[in-house]
Amino acid sequence: MGNGTKIPLSFLLILALFFPSAPQITAASYPINVWPKPTTFSWRQPQLTLLAPNFSIQFPANPYLKPAVSRYFNQIFSEHYSPLVVPHLNVTTSAPLACLSIGVTDLSAQLAHGVNESYALTVPSPSESTTATLTAETVWGAMRGLETFSQLVFGNPPRVASGLYISDQPLYTYRGVMLDTSRNYFTVGDLKRLIKTMSMNKLNVFHWHITDSHSFPLVLPSEPVLAEKGAYGEKMKYTPEGVKALVEFGMQYGVRVVPEIDMPAHTGSWAEAYPEIVTCANMFWSPAGSNPLAAEPGTGQLNPLNPNTYEIAKNVIDDAINVFPDSFYHGGADEVNANCWKTDKDIQAFLAKNGTLSQLLELFVNSTLPYILSKNRTVVYWEDVLLSSDINVSASLLPKENIILQTWNNGPNNTKRLVEAGYRVIVSSADYYYLDCGHGDFTGNNSLYNQPPGTDLGNGGSWCGPFKTWQSIYNYDITYGLNEEEAKLVLGGEVALWTEQADSTVMDPRFWPRTSAMAETLWSGNRDETGMKRYAEATDRLNEWRNRMVARGIAAEPIQPLWCIRNPGMCNTVQ
Repeated sequence: MGNGTKIPLSFLLILALFFPSAPQITAASYPINVWPKPTTFSWRQPQLTLLAPNFSIQFPANPYLKPAVSRYFNQIFSEHYSPLVVPHLNVTTSAPLACLSIGVTDLSAQLAHGVNESYALTVPSPSESTTATLTAETVWGAMRGLETFSQLVFGNPPRVASGLYISDQPLYTYRGVMLDTSRNYFTVGDLKRLIKTMSMNKLNVFHWHITDSHSFPLVLPSEPVLAEKGAYGEKMKYTPEGVKALVEFGMQYGVRVVPEIDMPAHTGSWAEAYPEIVTCANMFWSPAGSNPLAAEPGTGQLNPLNPNTYEIAKNVIDDAINVFPDSFYHGGADEVNANCWKTDKDIQAFLAKNGTLSQLLELFVNSTLPYILSKNRTVVYWEDVLLSSDINVSASLLPKENIILQTWNNGPNNTKRLVEAGYRVIVSSADYYYLDCGHGDFTGNNSLYNQPPGTDLGNGGSWCGPFKTWQSIYNYDITYGLNEEEAKLVLGGEVALWTEQADSTVMDPRFWPRTSAMAETLWSGNRDETGMKRYAEATDRLNEWRNRMVARGIAAEPIQPLWCIRNPGMCNTVQ
């Protein structure tokens, strides 16, 4: 189930006319694969055709399609990809493929939530034609089709799978990746590489968790002191010019950039510039004999009772919206800590007069949410703002038409609670989609590890362990337990990499190919045409796709020994 755009009827008529009851070709038979797997992949007579030396791509004029065509043209002729298992297919040399002709129905469609990303690709047999055709409703669909075409090409000289038809569209309109750049810094070059790889996997939203208690690396013209004092260093900042360049880079790859400026919690770094508006800043996070002041080291929360809080917060919101044009704005609102607020004398007095901590959060939301909405933005909050057991706001303050909630706790249970309440949801279940899990704990002097040999350490100190394998990610159904109407409220899913123990040196293997597993499930699902989970069939294809990503310069980690790939079926189990 999902809420993706529909393939035009004309695409389906073409499929029925030219490819009646065409078989689905898999890696087990012919290891020429497309990842994520297309909705329809029909190959009547599997064969290969050389690309003509003067091969060209014809396309309509568009400022984003032109660089995409140039990028893929160069890749097609320079990649010379060598498959792990070379397909034993005849190569037709008499009539090489001379052209890929691209047609786009709506050249003006903007890259925005819900934009049509469907496409149809025909690579004819040489006896039929020497021109392949790619048709799409929008430029962004054409980009997805270009990626598919590039994956059908391999070898030197380049050859392409021919005699096939692909009709494709995503199940979900929101297919995202979240990266935290506050705990550890990532260069703009790192972020561009991430966006580029997302595009290869047909993912379309980069959720950028820019700031947190640990650092404030975003340079804001209205509040420059936040980055001056809150960034880790002069070379660990994101300037407005750098951000605009990254957003434009995302446009060229069909990836939206959605900013998250988390507040009122996770704001300890603001205290470097404005200590008067932050409670419990720079305090030890877990003092002996008392409850923690934060979920992890790095304390500090904005004070809803201080009027200056809102003046500064609105400047931050203004500047962020100026450099991030996307219609989505992520406001955070997660993990508000009661003990942190209670360290403040004004808040203590407020509570003594029968005020509550939830009223404080409602005050903050009431003072900032309408302002963001006035900027014509849809606001995304973490689920905590509504579902937290101790500090939350009334649903009456969170208009369903303007608010999207992102769920990360309790797997399908919280997804169910949110859609039952009528909210649109992005699923980021920590049980499946948190990529930082399983690497132990980052706190020092942790007595958990000072145990006799043989002691069961549980998940090794990782609060959300064990490690989330690609199989676990692939097999998760984000609408599990929902009825048809509830499932329509699930916009899609998003993996998350929190970076307590990650930086650019491990970014690629943390994300890939595990994120590729989610990408396929959100694009075409994780079940075959009979309804069976296809994770077994996906293994060979993911091995091949991981290898191609590595060939493209992405340090994706392996999922099996090469021996398994060269000896099909020998690494399977009987379960």
